[in-house]
Amino acid sequence: MEETLTVHIPREIRLMLNRTPEEFGRDVRLYAGLMLFQQGKLSSGAAAEMAGVPKVMFLDLCGENGIPISQITADDLRREVADEQV
Repeated sequence: MEETLTVHIPREIRLMLNRTPEEFGRDVRLYAGLMLFQQGKLSSGAAAEMAGVPKVMFLDLCGENGIPISQITADDLRREVADEQV
């Protein structure tokens, strides 16, 4: 079930970004989903749903926006690989 939220944003902001109201609404949903995913508050699936895009596309958009899709660090990965080789 969807809900409609009203967010008051100065018209000048939308005009500066050269977006229609519909485009700007999609942008806000996408950026909110990206931020909530980045902060660990939403799963990638829930964030993709919020953004209104397929999960695979959402994960691509994470990459385009410099948002890691895994919380594992390089050191953790090295240790995990080393443990499997033993």
